[in-house]
Amino acid sequence: MSQRPYGVLAMSRYARETAFPAPVLHRLDGHAEVPGTVLIDDFAAADVREHLERAEILVTGWGCPPITADVLDAAPRLRLVAHAAGSVKHHVTPAVWERGIAVSSAADANAEPVAEYTRAMILLGLKGALRHAAEYPALGWPGEARRGDCGYVGRVVGVVGASRIGRRVMALLRDWDTTLLVSDPYLTPDEAVALGARLVDLDELCATSDLVSVHAPELPETRHLLDDRRLAMMRDGAVLVNTARGSIVDTEALVRHCVSGRLSAVLDVTEPEPLPADHPLLHLPNVTVTPHVAGAQGTEIALLGDYAVAEIARFLAGEPLRGEVTAADLPRLA
Repeated sequence: MSQRPYGVLAMSRYARETAFPAPVLHRLDGHAEVPGTVLIDDFAAADVREHLERAEILVTGWGCPPITADVLDAAPRLRLVAHAAGSVKHHVTPAVWERGIAVSSAADANAEPVAEYTRAMILLGLKGALRHAAEYPALGWPGEARRGDCGYVGRVVGVVGASRIGRRVMALLRDWDTTLLVSDPYLTPDEAVALGARLVDLDELCATSDLVSVHAPELPETRHLLDDRRLAMMRDGAVLVNTARGSIVDTEALVRHCVSGRLSAVLDVTEPEPLPADHPLLHLPNVTVTPHVAGAQGTEIALLGDYAVAEIARFLAGEPLRGEVTAADLPRLA
């Protein structure tokens, strides 16, 4: 009889194929008995109960349905939910923690692609490269007058939210000749210094930054955190980069500031999402909108499966989970 604990994959087929290609499944098989042919996307399906009854580990991903109290009643041996993606808010319910089941997220692994995307867009935004590219067909080769106010050297970059992604972005920018500001209600001045930044309130950050990069979680209190008042505080010619959540920025206010040409923006997330085809933000030369691609895409998604496998190995060895999510963490997470 196998000594490996029994596990089940609960996610969409796309998530299974991208996060758990053959090499990752092989590594998973070294730690747990997880049949690759069993894929749960509906806990109420007739053939699911026998697998839930045996499961000690639930490996979740995009498309996992909510893990309710009824689901847990059918899974009396469950000890770990290892999520091969970022946020667990959409499927892990309070009942999971109430029953003492450990929860892990691969948000750390997803943070790296987002942070690298953000660094790239910060550079392109400060150099004016995205706007020049959009204007090239109509305005042609930019002369000296259109090249003057650009570049990253000596600039001030403001980071809204010292989240795991916000911290990684600051780490990636530390070697640049830029001044880093950060605004986060849970951060101390000394912690900000350790990150290579200066802690300021959000109003000061908006007023003094050449580029503002948003990394706050989506919470009731962060809705429209960057509203018309704060967008109006931003310097003429400043750039807004948002890779967090669209609701953090007041879309209508941002449209007004970008239509006037006063601000530029790079948006990987929007509200609404997706934007309708005739939305002004999709047709402005000073706004770049990408379709929520900053996080793990394509070949990067296997990083999430690898992270989940490593977490399972740590859990079975009695080691701390690096991506553990507790009920107390949930209100502050994206």
